[in-house]
Amino acid sequence: MSKSKTMKVYGITGSIACGKSTVTNYLREHGYLVIDADRISREALTIDQGCIEKVDQLFHCVHGGIVDRKALGKKVFHDAKAKKMLENIIHPYVISQLKEAIQENQDLPCLFLDIPLLYESHLEYLCDEIIVVYLDEQRQVQRLMARDHIDESYAYTIINNQISSLKKRKMADIVFDNNQGIEELYKQIDEFIERISHEEIINE
Repeated sequence: MSKSKTMKVYGITGSIACGKSTVTNYLREHGYLVIDADRISREALTIDQGCIEKVDQLFHCVHGGIVDRKALGKKVFHDAKAKKMLENIIHPYVISQLKEAIQENQDLPCLFLDIPLLYESHLEYLCDEIIVVYLDEQRQVQRLMARDHIDESYAYTIINNQISSLKKRKMADIVFDNNQGIEELYKQIDEFIERISHEEIINE
């Protein structure tokens, strides 16, 4: 995979319920291309025959060419080994599609890869710079409870299965702090857009 000298790839990540979707939607509204890794993951089990065949061979939950996602979920939810086997099917497909998107959009000055588990999956190498959408843990828990209608204990269980929001903040090249409300978040994105637009003019 090769990139042009001026084209930049920004990775966007953040722990669950920190506001990443708000950022990616705002960027799309402003005309930027955002590649969604979660959507590609879903496609792996709905349209990619190679992935579907591997799932059938390992988990025997494909009927008429369609993956029974409920049955698959039951097989991998409490089984770390099975979960890893499924990831080993899906992740190579996702990575290949992300690389293909980068290659096919060389004419753009930049694009964004929306990868929720970017650090957990060690995909930093795909990006020139990484943006982390940050929210402190207390607000994160409250948002997750409200969004998914779950109790506090379960919210912490989900959050603790990821790298913490604070640690991701320290690892980031760029941080969008979502603790001060949506208008302040938009202001930070606008400042970022202004900066990269200026860089694009210089690189022309």
